[in-house]
Amino acid sequence: MRADRVEVSWDNDKSKWLVRIVNGEEVIRRHFGAPKGADDQALKTAAQKTVQDEGYEPDPAAISIKK
Repeated sequence: MRADRVEVSWDNDKSKWLVRIVNGEEVIRRHFGAPKGADDQALKTAAQKTVQDEGYEPDPAAISIKK
């Protein structure tokens, strides 16, 4: 199953990156540790792993990064 949307953004409160996996009305939020200045490719790779760990098929085209 593929997620409708995957968003990666910096969470200032936790000082970690946040992955939001949106599938219909369900939203899963997971944090991961990467430097704040990480490049887009590193963030997409970490997001893909997080999506896969949650049981979804990773789709790099569905991942948006908000810096």
